[in-house]
Amino acid sequence: MPAEPLLQRARTKIVATVGPACRGRAKLAELIQAGVDVFRINMAHGEREEHIQAVADIRQASRNVDRPVGILVDLAGPKIRLGALVQDPMPCEEGAEFRFIRGETSFSPFDLVSTYPTLVDELDVGDRVLLADGVVGMRVVKKVADAAICRVDIAGEIRSRKGINLPGVKLSTPAMTEADRDNALWAAQAEVDFVSLSFVRDPEDIAGLQALLQDAGSRAMVIAKIEKPEALERLDEIVYAADGVMVARGDLGVEIDVAETPIVQKRIIACCTKFQKPVIVATQMLESMTESKRPTRAEASDVANAILDGADACMLSGETAVGAYPRETVEMMNRILLKTERLLQDAPANAPPMAAVSGVHPITSAVIYGAGRIAAQLFASMVVIITRSGATARVKAKQRDFIPTLAVSDSETTLRQMTLFWGITPLHGAPTNNPPELRRFIDEWGLADGSLRLGDRVVFVTGSDLVERAHNVVVVHEVENVKKT
Repeated sequence: MPAEPLLQRARTKIVATVGPACRGRAKLAELIQAGVDVFRINMAHGEREEHIQAVADIRQASRNVDRPVGILVDLAGPKIRLGALVQDPMPCEEGAEFRFIRGETSFSPFDLVSTYPTLVDELDVGDRVLLADGVVGMRVVKKVADAAICRVDIAGEIRSRKGINLPGVKLSTPAMTEADRDNALWAAQAEVDFVSLSFVRDPEDIAGLQALLQDAGSRAMVIAKIEKPEALERLDEIVYAADGVMVARGDLGVEIDVAETPIVQKRIIACCTKFQKPVIVATQMLESMTESKRPTRAEASDVANAILDGADACMLSGETAVGAYPRETVEMMNRILLKTERLLQDAPANAPPMAAVSGVHPITSAVIYGAGRIAAQLFASMVVIITRSGATARVKAKQRDFIPTLAVSDSETTLRQMTLFWGITPLHGAPTNNPPELRRFIDEWGLADGSLRLGDRVVFVTGSDLVERAHNVVVVHEVENVKKT
């Protein structure tokens, strides 16, 4: 029996990045029990053997704690980085001039090379060049045959392999590199649940990754990372095409004016609500806890505001990957989620979406909304959704009501993917094809877990097969005294 009823966990989901600080099945199981719903594997770091081991360890930890857990493979994308510096670190004083040159090797401290072979060709006079996540800023002041000369206007220090951001510069590089394609095919083979695409610029980028995964026999959901100004110009199209979205504030906050980032975050989340897509808010949420057991007050407020904006999940990066206190960080985030969610309990549930934007049958959309209203009117203790693909649970999540909701499925992939949906608790092992047995199963589980008591009402939502691909049945059940035979 768990330490607390499963349905008393935070409704907002926690995504945690795997790294040296939390490797191994025992540590991963600790994080799941502390509140992690999805683990992220960052393909920008580590070798394939480490990633294979991480998948195996996550799956075993999930089995050990008897709880579905999702895996998100985060493709690195065409991230442009500095090459090796002659002087490392290199101070960049205001007014100093540096040259970006062709090739892979520089021989002068003021000559810079990059991992992007055509960088010199694609830079123009007046373009901004930001280094090390915007710590250093430069502007192109002159172009010559084999170099772009830049003058420093934001002083700082750079190191080898640090990132290069080019706000407003139209690059010819594709959204997926060959390394990304190889990693995506591996992710499909490993049966991961989510694959995120970095530096998305248009819906065609999403379609390309979806086709690649589908051709490889994968049902992984494609998560669009919004971190380029071009993506904001076509936000509705991208959100509609994607299976989910990540507000990737690291590069986004460098590519656009940092002062705009909070407003853009709200805009992205609102768009995801409109199209009924799960959305993750990421980067520096509890960054100080990488080295401290307590977050700053600003970080706690940041997490809370993401929830109030409508985020489905919050993501931890270095905090769990390399931080000194991964478990304490997850526990702290869970505490903030629970405290903040209390403010949402009295808010009215969202109206059912138009079928055209929700991607589900219009009958399903109306029935799931009606089931929530029935459950509220009857003071039901729980809603149970039977779903094959998880789409019904996704729509239920966006209603944002506070009636505890279980989702059951005969597909383990669907169960793991629903770990990203706000307020949805996936439960495996349920007999989905036998309604009386399912009701008995839920009674037994709920009484043992502490989520149900005798006489409690439970609302079940399923389909009758009379309407193809639609949920059209709502059953109200009262918990009975069940004795195992």
